[in-house]
Amino acid sequence: MFGPGEPGVIDSMEIDASDAFGELPRERLLAKGAHALSSPELLALVLRTGARGKSVLEVARSLLEQFGSLERLSRAGDAEIAAITGMGPTKTAALRAALELGSRCAHAPLRCGQRLLGPEQVFAHLGPRLRGLRQELFLALLLDSRHRVIREIEVSKGSLDQSLVHPREVFGPALREAAAALVLIHNHPSGDPEPSPEDREVTRRLVSAGEILGLSVLDHVVMGGEGYVSFAHRGWLAAC
Repeated sequence: MFGPGEPGVIDSMEIDASDAFGELPRERLLAKGAHALSSPELLALVLRTGARGKSVLEVARSLLEQFGSLERLSRAGDAEIAAITGMGPTKTAALRAALELGSRCAHAPLRCGQRLLGPEQVFAHLGPRLRGLRQELFLALLLDSRHRVIREIEVSKGSLDQSLVHPREVFGPALREAAAALVLIHNHPSGDPEPSPEDREVTRRLVSAGEILGLSVLDHVVMGGEGYVSFAHRGWLAAC
């Protein structure tokens, strides 16, 4: 079979992506839909070609075996991915683009004026974006008196401590926007959302500062790989 490109050139996907049953991932996708394909098959379609002596499906399986899951693969560095036989800058870029598209598709955006109902909604909104980051990102959602979203602000990047997350960086924008309340959010690149002692101390300082300024800190949501911890659900805000 000849590919759609230059006459006489065999489409590498016809060779590299064939499985044990002789059916190509591309053919299976067209016949049965993307949901019918395994993760290695979907990765094979993104990567397109294999390497010398290694089919594209074998390269895809090597990626999943090395990192254990798509979520961990999304958090891997470019050098780690490129170290897999059959990978290189072009394929790594294609993989990054595919993972980012999936993340954006899963992202349930909170629109300006939308009412915030709880941490589950916050996690659905920000989880896909934050779970793949390799450093901590601290954000705040500014809300009006009816807990409707005004806007999202980025407070800091890097390990959470008092020098990076200063009250003026959090409450300055909130005061300028005439916000009535806010929700704090940050991620743990380790994947474990359990708050650290530093998380609790920073939260305590921000809650105290908010009380002085007349701004309510409704929650602090700490996000990990597949879940989150809500300070409000744990009953910790009252203890601050």
